[in-house]
Amino acid sequence: MPKIYLSPSTQEGNPYITGGNEEQYMNLIADAMEPYLRSCGIQFRRNTPNMSAADCIRQANAGQYDFYLALHSNAAPDSLSGQIRGTDVYYYPTSIPGRRMAEIIVSHFMTIYPLPGKVRSVPTRDIGEVAKTRAPAVLVEIAYHDNTQDANWIKNNISTIARTLVVSLCEYFGIPFVPAQPAREGVVSLSSGSLNIRSRPSLSSSVLTRAYNGARITVLGQWEDWYVVSYNGYTGYAASRYIRV
Repeated sequence: MPKIYLSPSTQEGNPYITGGNEEQYMNLIADAMEPYLRSCGIQFRRNTPNMSAADCIRQANAGQYDFYLALHSNAAPDSLSGQIRGTDVYYYPTSIPGRRMAEIIVSHFMTIYPLPGKVRSVPTRDIGEVAKTRAPAVLVEIAYHDNTQDANWIKNNISTIARTLVVSLCEYFGIPFVPAQPAREGVVSLSSGSLNIRSRPSLSSSVLTRAYNGARITVLGQWEDWYVVSYNGYTGYAASRYIRV
């Protein structure tokens, strides 16, 4: 199952024109993403507000991650302060997976941002969080915090933005999006054999591990006839008919 590094902005010195700051609202979006990530089986590590961008890059590069997702909000140059709106999704120019993720995010943000024509993907070599990470990366400038309409859009759409980002991740990784659900405890119920925990919700997908009758298992979410489960350090999919919740 995929594992991401989630890096909401730590720039508390960037004020929103409507009150609050960039660090505050990007972390609220990351908070709102977590239940969706868990239900979808996407494992994650998250930075902390006391870290710098360089700290985040070092921490991510010290681990094994399938993607690096940075969350920011934007501000125009002083001469245009408050006059620009839009969503920019940055990726490294030669990164094929970075570009693909950027384009996926753009396609989904165009359905939620009030000005779809101002949502775009942007190649860059100048942003460390896409240029210096070992994992493929994008940095999403969700909207302009120095523009009143954009700042209010962020504040009023925390959950929608979070859901859209996780939908985008699921599309990128080729796994189903599972609405946020509370984790539940389950028990494997078999007459014989073992329960396969798989990498995808398909009988043809690879088996990550096996659980036997009576094993306790954590159910994170459900998609059709499959549970997203956590068992013995593994996260994957198991046929729901063999688990008693």
